[in-house]
Amino acid sequence: MGKKGIAIVCNLDTRGEDIAFVKELIASRGHEALFLDFSMEEPPPFPGDVRTEEVAARGGMSIEQVREKYRSDRDAATRNQIAGAAAILEELVAAGRVHGVIGIGGGTATLVATSVMKRLPFGMPKLMASPMAAHPAYIDKYVGTADITMHHTVLDIVKMNPLLKAQIVNAVGAICGMVELTQGTHFVFDRPCVAVTSFGFGEMAVQSALPMLEEAGFLPVVCHAQGKGDRAMEDMIRAGGFQAVLDLCTGGVVENLFQGNRDPGPERLLAAVRAGIPMVLAPCGLDILSYGGRPDMLERTRDRVQYVQDALRVQVRTTADELRRAADVVAERLDQARGPWTFLVPLRGWSSLDREGRPMHDPAADAAFVARLRERLREPGRVREVDLHLYTPEFARVAVDELARLFRGAQAQAVA
Repeated sequence: MGKKGIAIVCNLDTRGEDIAFVKELIASRGHEALFLDFSMEEPPPFPGDVRTEEVAARGGMSIEQVREKYRSDRDAATRNQIAGAAAILEELVAAGRVHGVIGIGGGTATLVATSVMKRLPFGMPKLMASPMAAHPAYIDKYVGTADITMHHTVLDIVKMNPLLKAQIVNAVGAICGMVELTQGTHFVFDRPCVAVTSFGFGEMAVQSALPMLEEAGFLPVVCHAQGKGDRAMEDMIRAGGFQAVLDLCTGGVVENLFQGNRDPGPERLLAAVRAGIPMVLAPCGLDILSYGGRPDMLERTRDRVQYVQDALRVQVRTTADELRRAADVVAERLDQARGPWTFLVPLRGWSSLDREGRPMHDPAADAAFVARLRERLREPGRVREVDLHLYTPEFARVAVDELARLFRGAQAQAVA
């Protein structure tokens, strides 16, 4: 195992004395640590390996300006230090001096460190040790769709004590283990990568599709369509990571419209649409809304069929009106597509909950979606009904064959 470089992103002015031992811990594992100090309030008790003066200057301000802004316009000071720290760290990574990053601190340190980590490559070890790591109002802003590991210290990073030290030691052990075992950030693919959306109520179709995709010459990468996973897929498509999409679980569209728990944000479908890569879509998840753990929404929809998995996961059947609104969104986005696409509609049900004889089965509501989708699309012929249930290997076969057909056609067109 060779020596690795680990950057410690922190504000030494308020946390330095409490985390000075972190460098020694990392060195004891045979690695080289450097403090990247973004202090904004006061001069630190000791200088970082990358000093806060350097960070401030790279962000565009002097450290004196940063300290003044910290008192009068804290957001501007913070944004300056994020920009400076990110620029310096990117250079250190490019130079091969840094192979992993750990952030340690409270709210401001968590914001700065995770903002910097988001600029680093996928696969690079990134860990944030913070009492904010489990805060429900902020965690999405800290992590987003980046591969950042959050270590919940429980205690604030103030005045070292045996309990806090145990958490910091654990966090350092985690980042050292990551850099020792990491595969790195350079990934080589010998086949076209296909993003495949999945979640539990469509799992049989997805699991059946994976070997079929491999047999057809693709490398399938499964993205969990629980809100964050499909949003991450969109980000990776924008970054050029996928050459096609088997988007069986498009329920994020309706979740975004009606504030469900699996909301992926307002741009679902648009990454593939704009990238022009082949898409095969299906309506799994559009038939339900996730309102578990939210008494207000469950009360509002108490007159509908509800499926209770557990206290946190309760699915509510979507109505015809909600599906018409979802169809409007899907049609508006697909009409912008620069590449080939097909929307497959399984006539016997859209998920494992949506079967004939089961309470969630509502063919009239499903039909309302299909009728509206065709009505709003410029090319309604791209919507293809299939006399199958989505939750079957047979539907997977149809979907994979259609994606292979679209992909071959796109390749032939590109050559011509």
